[in-house]
Amino acid sequence: MQENTQLVTAGRHPERFGGVVNTPIFRGSTILAGSMDEWERMKRARAADEFGATTYGRYGAATHHALQEAVAQIEGGYRSLVYPSGLAAISTALTALLAAGDHVLVPDCAYSPTRSFLKNVLSRYGVEVDVYDPLVGVGIDALMKSNTRVVFVESPGSETFEIQDIPAIAAVAHARGALVVMDNTWGTPLFFKPFKHGVDVSIQAATKYIVGHSDALMGIVTCTREVWPKIKATSSDMGQTTSPDDIYLALRGLRTMGVRLARHHESGLAVASWLERRAEVEAVLHPALPSHPGHALWKRDFTGACGLFTMVLRTASVPAMHAFVDALEHFGIGVSWGGYESLVIPFTPGASHTGARWPWKGLALRLHVGLEDVPDLLADLERGFAALQAAERSAAAPAKHPVAA
Repeated sequence: MQENTQLVTAGRHPERFGGVVNTPIFRGSTILAGSMDEWERMKRARAADEFGATTYGRYGAATHHALQEAVAQIEGGYRSLVYPSGLAAISTALTALLAAGDHVLVPDCAYSPTRSFLKNVLSRYGVEVDVYDPLVGVGIDALMKSNTRVVFVESPGSETFEIQDIPAIAAVAHARGALVVMDNTWGTPLFFKPFKHGVDVSIQAATKYIVGHSDALMGIVTCTREVWPKIKATSSDMGQTTSPDDIYLALRGLRTMGVRLARHHESGLAVASWLERRAEVEAVLHPALPSHPGHALWKRDFTGACGLFTMVLRTASVPAMHAFVDALEHFGIGVSWGGYESLVIPFTPGASHTGARWPWKGLALRLHVGLEDVPDLLADLERGFAALQAAERSAAAPAKHPVAA
């Protein structure tokens, strides 16, 4: 079955709901049984891990099950679970797989709250955390220890955009008895198939491209059959649950994700290519550009690119960068991404990196290219560059002194 057909059909069962196309929103905490025999059957079904079995609202109902079934099918894993945010998904998965005395490796390009959770929470409970260069590839073997249980990967890094060699890292990790956990938010379930590349646990900040409309926070964990019992048990022990109303928004977004991502890919690449030709730009870090250092790996492992990338301005003037951003009308200033709207946010690279992989001197901006028409976005950026140039001219102009009488 082709991907867009999967997006439309996966997890949908109209025959269960009187022919209603979209799975209805099931709000509820208490789930009643009609008899003690039925209650015992419900408990046995949940204990046996039957898909869709539930005895309480915290374990989800039909709305939750529809999204979980759909994402697992599209991403190619065994089962999925939903969480109230991407970080909740990451922290729960890592808690499920790590214990006191274990060692975990995390790349320095990873989402900073992921590293913060490992450093500030799990390390307090006896988990040893080491940060590695995401470009290490098979060299990760030298960093593995006898107690390494998890190798975390994120490709590309969501600010600095390094592409990791996931199959190579996974082969080493598995040979040494470790699991591979991936933040696959940038790749999405469509553009990177984690389980075909050796990943054991794939995490999506579904807030981004699955929801796609900037109106709900959500995380999703998808895993292999072998890892599933730990993920499920820890999620239950930690009381992780998600609003069915938000689930409904994610299901709505999922159905159109294919056509939206095609537009994000096309528009993002068009804007990135245009920026690469601008005199004011020192570098554009977009994996689908041939100039990107990881382009060959991206082309080998990915089938597309989303709308998120970084550009580095030639200027080191903060006022000039502020003038550029403030002049933009279609690019809002915001830290999220994956919605229909374009965004821009400055960031400071290098401080948290273990490797010297940032040769550029200018100020960095991360852009998310939304669903607006490309000519309008380019005109917007043109306004920004005009404001940047004006600010730099003003700063360079000699100060005028009053003429003495």
